[in-house]
Amino acid sequence: MASFSKIITKTDTEKRLSVPIKFLESLPPFHGGHAVDFQAKDEKAEVWTFQCSTRKKGRYKKPVLSKGWRAFASRKKLKLGDRIEFYRARNQTTDESPPFYGVRVEREIKLLGSRIGYAPAS
Repeated sequence: MASFSKIITKTDTEKRLSVPIKFLESLPPFHGGHAVDFQAKDEKAEVWTFQCSTRKKGRYKKPVLSKGWRAFASRKKLKLGDRIEFYRARNQTTDESPPFYGVRVEREIKLLGSRIGYAPAS
């Protein structure tokens, strides 16, 4: 089940990935803090550690992935227009285990300058 997918922007490739506020519901509890670490496996079963943080003050939380994100974006060679998907998968262990997450990258496919779809990144 997909938690969220998004088309990569310039800020996403260079600094941090902004995520929808609804994604916070699928993450481990923040326990009163403003950041939480979680791990996600990519399509090659490599485990990545990310940190999702929110603003400490203000009305809007504006969640972002910061820690771990730039290394991931660089290694995957993310470009403007690519698509990223984070999803929460069913745990294979107990309810007390941390949730299992997956992350998938899809490359934008263009034909004569127009987007015609996406293909899994290799």
